[in-house]
Order: sequence, then structure tokens, then C-alpha cells
Amino acid sequence: MRVVIQRVKSSQVTVNGKIVGKIGRGLNLLVGIANTDTDAELDWMTRKCLELRLFPDQEGGDRWQKSVQEIGGELLVVSQFTLYGDCRKGRRPSFDHSATPSLAAELYNRFVTKLQTSGLQVETGQFGAMMQVAIENDGPVTLLLEREAV
Repeated sequence: MRVVIQRVKSSQVTVNGKIVGKIGRGLNLLVGIANTDTDAELDWMTRKCLELRLFPDQEGGDRWQKSVQEIGGELLVVSQFTLYGDCRKGRRPSFDHSATPSLAAELYNRFVTKLQTSGLQVETGQFGAMMQVAIENDGPVTLLLEREAV
């Protein structure tokens, strides 16, 4: 499982000209599911996304002391199968390690449900749709989280 985690001032997803998910201050999560992912990867990633200290302890501070949970932030979760695109050979990415659409949808929805148990506002994109994602990065702070099945 791979997640590009971005600290944002705001973020939104539009599908066919309609906003389907929108948040204020919090985290934008671009989520890639591998064909080997299980609940163990979902649990680990949920904890990391909710508990990583990515926010300053005070307005204008530069020390990252608080998690998205501690600031009462919001989450926008967007499926992103291209995170498993392998570009090492040729000129066209290979997606052999991406989960099938049915497995990816199932695991993505379970990941969203796990995040929702935090009590934070959780918005999503539309799985499998062509989406336009507007991200107002804060910092910018962008990290790649990765957890491979063991």
C-alpha cells in the first residue's frame, strides 16, 4: 500500500464538473492499493495517517508537534492506482503490482471506513472516475508512506 500524504490548507475533488469531496485544513491522501495488500497494511496505514505529527503546535510555529487528530483536521482520501505504475522499462508504465479494480475498491473502502472511526471529517473522491484534484499544499509538506505485505 502506498499513500502520498499532503498537509493541506484545503483540497477538493471534482468529477464531471461537480465537487464530490472537499476539506479545509488537514490531509489529502492519494491512495494506491497493491495486489498483495491485506488488513495488516490497512491498519498500519490508518495509524500512520492519523498519528503522524505533521502540524505545528501553534499557529506560525515551525516544529511539527501535532497529528491531524490532535488538531481536529479533515481528511480527503482519493484512490490513485497510478502510484503502483512501474516506469523502469520502456515508455509506458506497467501496473502489474496494482490491485485489480474489484480488490482495490474493497480495500480502499475499508481504509476509508477505518479512517472514519477516528471521528474526523473524511471526504473521498469517486473510485474509478476521472477526477480533478485541487490541492492547496501547506508548507508544502508531502510524504510518501509505503507498507508492503510481509
